[in-house]
Amino acid sequence: MMDKQTLFYAIALSQTKGIGPGAAKNLIAYLGSPEAVFREKDSVLCKIPGIGISVAKRIKDATAFATAEKELLFIEKNNIHPIYFTEKNYPFRLKECVNSPILLYARGNLELNSRKYISVVGTRDATVYGKNFCREFVASLSKLLENFTIISGMAYGIDISSHKSAIENNVPTIGVLGHGFDRWYPAAHRSIALKILERDDSGFITEYVSGSILDKSNFVQRNRIVAGLCDALIVVESGAKGGSLISAEMAFSYNRDVFAVPGRIDDKYSIGCNRLIKQNKAAMIESAADLIQYMNWHVPGSKKNAVQQRLFVDLSEEEEHIVSVLTKHGDGIQINELALILNKPYSKLSSTLLEMEFKDIVNCHPGGVYKLSSR
Repeated sequence: MMDKQTLFYAIALSQTKGIGPGAAKNLIAYLGSPEAVFREKDSVLCKIPGIGISVAKRIKDATAFATAEKELLFIEKNNIHPIYFTEKNYPFRLKECVNSPILLYARGNLELNSRKYISVVGTRDATVYGKNFCREFVASLSKLLENFTIISGMAYGIDISSHKSAIENNVPTIGVLGHGFDRWYPAAHRSIALKILERDDSGFITEYVSGSILDKSNFVQRNRIVAGLCDALIVVESGAKGGSLISAEMAFSYNRDVFAVPGRIDDKYSIGCNRLIKQNKAAMIESAADLIQYMNWHVPGSKKNAVQQRLFVDLSEEEEHIVSVLTKHGDGIQINELALILNKPYSKLSSTLLEMEFKDIVNCHPGGVYKLSSR
């Protein structure tokens, strides 16, 4: 965990007006730390790409310091766990996203890296059809799959239905909030939130400090975290417009696997799902088994495909490491899991895997699952 002084400056930088996640990371990359950003001269700051005179002057604004001091006290008092973007426990899937926040605040008992993560989103005006799908989907998945977590945004409708279904089936769940931990919104979901916090494998994350204004734009920003955290995102019900479609578009841009539950063509809450499928931005899903098959996830107790050991020549050291891991995972391994095992950045690993595909050493299967080539 980062020291208190680094945390103070990281909070201040994240709360400086005019500096988004991309600019904040750029400043840290050039100057070495959040503290160095605030100690640097305006003349130097202005030379950094994307930072002009007005932004440089805002960095010297004491308002962000006051917010940081207040938030440090709140964190200590309420057992909040800050996660800085360079720390190992920062979710590596989210770190791959260029607009991911430099700082997350977590509450509860969260594991953000070593499981399979499924985001479930949809309309706030969920129908019986949508709610029943959530219930049956999570229940079925809990019987077929191990080591997975359901992610959603704690909103009305599909969000809260997916969280409830996770609790009912003893499945870990993560709520991504569009506000700080000084409140629960909607207030009607406070009891569900407390049940989630009682579990030893679930909790909440947010990028917002306490006292943040509850604004509609917060929830749009929140959606990028819902999309970036997951391996697969499922849209259960959606109208022609809405936050769930924004989440789907973001997940699609992050190269996540996107799925949509089809509905009647005359149902206004199925328009968005049907359109995603028609535009080839989402695969159609009707059951938990569909998801498992598409993602090529291993079902406990099923027979693994036998993989013969093969001798590959002229491999680089990095390629040898990849072959070694894939040999141990005969039924394949998802690229995010492979990146975690090898401790390699996603971008670098994907480039190496592409080269190995050209050499006919590995094959890429649906769901971003890689296997050794059968040749």
